[in-house]
Amino acid sequence: MNHPNLPKKRFVILISGRGSNMRAIVEKNRDNQQVEIAAVISHTPDSQGLQWAKEQGIETEEVLHKHYANREAFEQELIQVIDRYQPDYIVLAGFMRILTAGFVTHYASRVINIHPSLLPSFIGLHTHQQALDMGVKVHGCTIHVVTPELDHGPIIAQAVVPVCDDDTADTLASRVLKMEHTLYPNVVKGLAEGRIVIKDDKVQNPQGLLWFQEN
Repeated sequence: MNHPNLPKKRFVILISGRGSNMRAIVEKNRDNQQVEIAAVISHTPDSQGLQWAKEQGIETEEVLHKHYANREAFEQELIQVIDRYQPDYIVLAGFMRILTAGFVTHYASRVINIHPSLLPSFIGLHTHQQALDMGVKVHGCTIHVVTPELDHGPIIAQAVVPVCDDDTADTLASRVLKMEHTLYPNVVKGLAEGRIVIKDDKVQNPQGLLWFQEN
């Protein structure tokens, strides 16, 4: 549903590779007049996702982390590029770089990320294998506000999938990714339409968390 009286929200999306979550966000919000994808930025050269975004007519940028002496220098350039687009939110969609406290503070309450587990469980990498090793019965993904502590920001939304007896890390990852492609576009839509509000790193979502459970 569009809300013509609301100001349009601008989103800058950061990716690393194929950008499948970025694609889902763009495709599922094409007709939403409150959502403007201002730019897609990659820190890796010639990423598939960046090429796809160009084909959609979206502004794209490469800020290649390997060109900078350290993380802080890379982030200073990244901030300058992002700020040119004056985004309301920065969306991390498979962005495989750990951000410093300085970057996060610069965009306080405006950076969101998707993590392939039901936080606070299984932070870091190899989350699907972690879930299998622990023998959990459900797994999923979490969209959260980015704070200086890795994978610990306030939760915006989660999606759940069952863990099957014959699951491998790859099969479980595939089902979780399918849910990511539903959840992330809906969170972007909720932020743009004012149904989800982030203030002082606290999430206001009167309709509750967005749960999408596989049948």
